Amino acid sequence: MSDHLLEHVRSYLDRDPEERIAYVRASRWIGHQVAQHAHQRLADLLSRPPSLRTQGLMLVGPYANGKTMIAERFAVEHLRRSHEQRVWMIQTREGVGLGHFYGSILQALRAPGGDLHDVRRKAEQLDHLLATLKPRMLIFDEFHNALRGRSRDVEAVFAFLRRMGRQYDISPVLIGEVAVYDFINATSEMASRFDFFAVPRWQYDEEYLMLLDSLETALPLAQVSNLSDEPLARRIFNLSEGLIGETVAIVTKAVIAAIRSGAERLTKAGLNELHYVPISQRRSAALRENLL
Repeated sequence: MSDHLLEHVRSYLDRDPEERIAYVRASRWIGHQVAQHAHQRLADLLSRPPSLRTQGLMLVGPYANGKTMIAERFAVEHLRRSHEQRVWMIQTREGVGLGHFYGSILQALRAPGGDLHDVRRKAEQLDHLLATLKPRMLIFDEFHNALRGRSRDVEAVFAFLRRMGRQYDISPVLIGEVAVYDFINATSEMASRFDFFAVPRWQYDEEYLMLLDSLETALPLAQVSNLSDEPLARRIFNLSEGLIGETVAIVTKAVIAAIRSGAERLTKAGLNELHYVPISQRRSAALRENLL
């Protein structure tokens, strides 16, 4: 009855519902083709020879589409294999100017941030840390947060990225929405320093159906749901709008409902009972109207 599940998942069928639900809610890596190719591009960048003009990489795509998970997985895998940390993940702070940007890096490097407006002191502190830690790659998640200021603020951030490569041989990886692509390619000088890797919305095709199949094998329901069959697959795709984060969220909610109800499988009727509103429709959702 449980042959459709991965071997390590089957044991969860014998646990109480709350343990199963906790397992379902846990973050999980989905090694789809785009993610694997992105990891290879990051690995190639990490293994490059020393350079005075380092090349960077943009990892660009819509929100809720797995970009951060791809980068975090790469950073964790590198740390497990390496004796020293050469890859650092940085959550780019909201706010304009070098003060916020330097603060993001200092926080990731576990250093005290100090006065936000003392940019010179932050620069000195950061130079010391980069010279000491010798990172090989800095990954800036949600880099579009650094692009919302005046043009001179953005140029100051770009100037730092250039200096970071020239002075410390560090490759920057910029993760974000399409604004990152637009800003980098606005000048030939910056465009020549960054390669591009797209993490686009999914299409309703064989790869998406394979994604649903892989999700079904990893989620502990006793009965086969056949997620990749029409019309269930089409319904999940339409609700998710081609975003992997939304796809996982929808399937997770449906699995939890199936565990709690005792249905032990996903159905189109069960999906409809979730009353799940796609992201693009939430602004005009009836629930919102009731809040006014």
